Amino acid sequence: MTMKVYNTLTRQKETFVPVEPGKVKIYVCGVTPYNHPHIGNARPFVTWDVIRRYFVYLGYDVQYVQNFTDVDDKIINAANTENVSWDVIANRYIASYFEIMDSLGVKRADVYPRVSEHIPEIIDVVQKLIDKGFAYVIDGDVYYKITAFDDYGHLSGRSLDDMQAGARVDIDDRKENPMDFALWKSAKPGEPAWESPWGQGRPGWHIECSAMSIKYLGETFDFHGGGSDLIFPHHENEIAQSEAYTGKPFVHYWLHNGFITVNEEKMSKSLGNFFLVQDITKHYSPAVLRFFLIATHYRSPLDFSDERLSEEARGLERLTAAYETLTYLKTLSHDGPSADSAAFVAAAKQAEADFIEAMNDDFNTSLAVSALFNLAKEINIYHSKVVSEKSGNDARAVETVMTCYARLADVLGLKEAFVSNTTVGADAELTQGLMDLILSIRAEARQKKDWATADKIRDALGQLNIIVEDSPQGARWKKQ
Repeated sequence: MTMKVYNTLTRQKETFVPVEPGKVKIYVCGVTPYNHPHIGNARPFVTWDVIRRYFVYLGYDVQYVQNFTDVDDKIINAANTENVSWDVIANRYIASYFEIMDSLGVKRADVYPRVSEHIPEIIDVVQKLIDKGFAYVIDGDVYYKITAFDDYGHLSGRSLDDMQAGARVDIDDRKENPMDFALWKSAKPGEPAWESPWGQGRPGWHIECSAMSIKYLGETFDFHGGGSDLIFPHHENEIAQSEAYTGKPFVHYWLHNGFITVNEEKMSKSLGNFFLVQDITKHYSPAVLRFFLIATHYRSPLDFSDERLSEEARGLERLTAAYETLTYLKTLSHDGPSADSAAFVAAAKQAEADFIEAMNDDFNTSLAVSALFNLAKEINIYHSKVVSEKSGNDARAVETVMTCYARLADVLGLKEAFVSNTTVGADAELTQGLMDLILSIRAEARQKKDWATADKIRDALGQLNIIVEDSPQGARWKKQ
């Protein structure tokens, strides 16, 4: 089935054709580590984690690179405020980034290049841009000459006049054009600096991503991603300097996720509606937050609220319960295939086909999640028939469906949450043994018609968030 992706550069969906057959190369703009990650940081990284997982599911060899902008004005300002070195700040919040993203189930990138570790590569790109007439030097500063690049403004769809009227740019009368941007900044007191052909200084913001992405992915690669706020000026400038440097197309597909809003207003510190992930996960599990982020298509705005998170928590519980139901069905006797079990397997195959169709349509995780919910419904229907003895249990069919369900959940990064909610690990055997003992005592009470004791056991387990479900085949327990 053909995959279509929405390309910001062309403003339309295009058929995906990899630069190299069987391989997918992805670069995603990472964080500037001067604070703990907020929910706006989390959205692009969870989004690209799902996209990356999906390409792996399809059998592609994926190379994923995500940078850290560890040399930046915000980091320098934070360091000066605390009277510590800039790298102390950067290292502290890079560690925080990994802790948070690990909790959200975001797989580690293949490479996490840092600006501070790629100064030679950056200097090389800047020097070549100067040599080719795309940049100029003024008093130790190096600026990119935007009028030298004919396609400038293509990504954002802005004319130079519009950019100059609407953009906030550094006022510097020395520049040839107000929109020319810094590739290299001359050293200032209290700032980190490196030697260069133009004197001591440090890189400008945009040049880092060009130098590092080209180093690790080549002069032309498949995907470049980030938030919509990066389209201009950051990604616009990346294209200009990269294609001027190589003389080749830089990226085939530009993907940008939508903003997160709070009460339909863009999240920002100035509005006081700024939420750190570590604060959100004090009230909701990381799995619920991840589910919230993928339940809406990545390009759509996403409104943040307690109501939405609570709604997604309930949805995730339904999906988790279906996985637990499959785990329970595996423990029942095998009665052989039947028309019901054949329909059960067919439903799983249909869900997977629907899932692929959704993901092939610009990575529509919203519809992909719907396919998983449809399969969860079929799991519950099959379970109901088995426990009511209207149908026998086909263990092989259950195994097939469970494999499919887990495979799709893994693409969305939810399988880990399902498994962690099921009795697994070192204490699984002990837990199951204790529950078998408790339920056998309760079963004896029911046989003796000692309903008070049976209900007391059930209610006590309920206080521990363990639900007991009775059926003709016996009692089943699960975590709430």
